[in-house]
Amino acid sequence: MDIVVFGAGSLGSLVGGLLARDHAVTLVARGAHAAAVRESGLRLEGVGETHPDRVFPGATTDGTGLEADLAIVAVKSFDTAAAADALATGSFDAVLSLQNGMGNEATLAARLEVPVLAGTATYGAILRDPGVVNCTGVGEVVLGARDGGPSDTADRIGEAFAAAGLETTVAEDMPRRLWEKLAVNAGINPVTALTATENGAILADPATDLARNAAREAARVARACDVALSDRDALAAMEGVAEATAANTSSMRQDVLGDRRTEIDAINGYVVDHAADHGLEVPTNRTLAALVRTWERGRDVR
Repeated sequence: MDIVVFGAGSLGSLVGGLLARDHAVTLVARGAHAAAVRESGLRLEGVGETHPDRVFPGATTDGTGLEADLAIVAVKSFDTAAAADALATGSFDAVLSLQNGMGNEATLAARLEVPVLAGTATYGAILRDPGVVNCTGVGEVVLGARDGGPSDTADRIGEAFAAAGLETTVAEDMPRRLWEKLAVNAGINPVTALTATENGAILADPATDLARNAAREAARVARACDVALSDRDALAAMEGVAEATAANTSSMRQDVLGDRRTEIDAINGYVVDHAADHGLEVPTNRTLAALVRTWERGRDVR
């Protein structure tokens, strides 16, 4: 399968690198990273003995005019519209979002005339240096039709991912899975970003009540949007991720450490916006969103 990974940062590079073992992969990345991959290949750290420690995908900084069977979108949520516009200049049979936050699939589908699949990825990844990505935790890719139900396209892509050694599940309940991931991120990401702590910090006082309240509020909004996500399931998912990735640095904390804009709008901000649509109060998510946005404005990245 010919695959383009649009937004080959940490996660995109890891997923693209693992897929490059069996497929023709092109990474769309920033200049220094793309140059390093073209010159010396992509070094994979922490992937285990079943994978090569160096692969040789294609790499470019120009995401326009590309052609492939599949485009994987892994850009930050606020760059989704620009990515869709670039992809629209090329030709693809399907597009898969592997992004944080909510609303990305709708943005892609509004601009692209191909099937758009939803996906989540729980692999941990850090881009150590240009041309070097470290797997900080083996997880799973879950993908399926963005509105739920069966999808032959998702089945075909899932088989290709699994054949390349990625832990992969094809799911028919992606709306629920996306909201569950949103609840996880709403609890973990802003708390760890604002307090300069690893993911495991939300499992202990005084952070645990804050994180749990954020996840509960997200689940309540999901139910208002006709998605069956219980508070219990949302909390279990958040705590399970925090335990499994206790020593990891969340993506939002990585952004704060790098003085970059975060994805707060598509995570806690999304909860706030959709709560307002249904007349719900979500004070914890509102406060966390306000604090992170204040930090962004203070760093002039918003």
